This record gives sequence, C-alpha cells and structure tokens, in this order.
Amino acid sequence: MMSSTNEEDPFLQVQAEVLSSLTQTRSLFTSYLRILSLSPSPSNPELLAARSDLLSSLTSLTEDLSDLSAAVSAVQSDPYKYGLEIEEVARRTRLVQEVGGEIEDMREELEKPSVLSANGNGNGGGKGKGLGISGGGIGEEGDEERRDYNAEFEHEQQLHMMAEQDDTLESVFHTVGNLRQQADHMGRELEEQVEMLDHVDGLADRVGGRLQTGLKSMGTVIRRNEEKWSGCCVWVLIFVLILLLVLVLVL
Repeated sequence: MMSSTNEEDPFLQVQAEVLSSLTQTRSLFTSYLRILSLSPSPSNPELLAARSDLLSSLTSLTEDLSDLSAAVSAVQSDPYKYGLEIEEVARRTRLVQEVGGEIEDMREELEKPSVLSANGNGNGGGKGKGLGISGGGIGEEGDEERRDYNAEFEHEQQLHMMAEQDDTLESVFHTVGNLRQQADHMGRELEEQVEMLDHVDGLADRVGGRLQTGLKSMGTVIRRNEEKWSGCCVWVLIFVLILLLVLVLVL
C-alpha cells in the first residue's frame, strides 16, 4: 500500500528526490568545511571547486524545495479534498521549513569571508601588529572556530536525521494503525459471511430433506398406480380369454 501511495502522490516522489539531494549536499558541505579548515586561502583550486559544486547542489535543491513548498501551499486550504490528513500536511510543512532552514545555514556559511581575506584587510593587519598578535595565532583561532562549527553542524545534522526518523516512525505507526483497522473490519466481514454461509447451509439441508421426502412419496404413488393398472390388465385378459372360449364352443 505504501508503495502504491508513493507512485500516486507527486509530493512524495519529489520529497524522495529532495532528501536524496540534501544528503549529497550535506556531504559536499562537510567536504567544503574540511578543505576550508585545512587551507582557507580563497585562491585554493580545491576549495574553489568544492564551493562551486556546493553552490550548484544548493541551487538544484532550492528549486526542488520550491516545488515542494508550492505543493504544500496548494493543499493547506483544503487537505481533505486531496485525500490528506491535517497531520500529514503539518509534517510536509515542517519538512519544507527544516530543509529550507538548513539550506539557508549552508548559504550563510558560504557567504562568510575567509580567514585570509579578513587578515588581508589593511586596518586589521595594522591592529594585529600593534597588539603583537601573530598571523599564526589568528589562523589557529579561526581553525578552532571552524572545528567548533563543524562539530555543531554535525550535531545539527544528527538531530535533523533523528527528527526525520521520528517522522518516518510516526508515519509507519499511522500506516500500521490503518492496516490494523482494515484487518479488524475485514475480520468482522468474514465473520458475518461465515454466519450467512451457515444459515444458507441450514436452509439447503432442510430443502434437501423436503425434496427427498417428496421424491419418496412420489415413488410410492407411482408404484401403487403401477400395481393397480397391472391388476386391471390381468382381469381384462381373463375376460377376453373366457369370451374366446365361449365363441369357440358355440361355433
């Protein structure tokens, strides 16, 4: 049943594509952060390639998410018209919001200036020298901040995955509940049909008994009639023989 539902509902098909794209985008984002923490130079070819791939994936993911958002907006006014429950519409709305928020977080991280770009600022460099802060110290501080951000992002990803699993389990529980209700309904119908069959069998037995009794009665009547007509034929033959004897004697 669930597979047929997935084939009939376009939202679920696009949702599967969005979740798959989101998983790939997360992987690209993690790779981008790793490269950025190792070599934060804006001119690093590997960093530029990772940024380009991530931007392309985010753009495609945003387009798919806009389709999901439009589909949710279309059914929010009257969910029952499309055969949806209010809880399902709320789940879809929450999914769109969570994915959209995660996309915005990734874009904000991409728009942040790199550590070297910030250090390349003339005023910033002068202040660093005046305070006696070395470039290596600033780089280490930036690396630590990025490691903290990576850990926080991974934690958010885990929480998001747990929330998705909870939604999936809730959907499965709802589906199992529906199947259980259908099974109970089918069981009651089968019990009613069994009772009807028992009643029909009883009627058939009674009708069969009456038919057998009627057939026996008809057989008895037929045998009696046969015996009666046989006796009449015998007497007629005797009369004919006597008549022939009389005629022979007279002649």
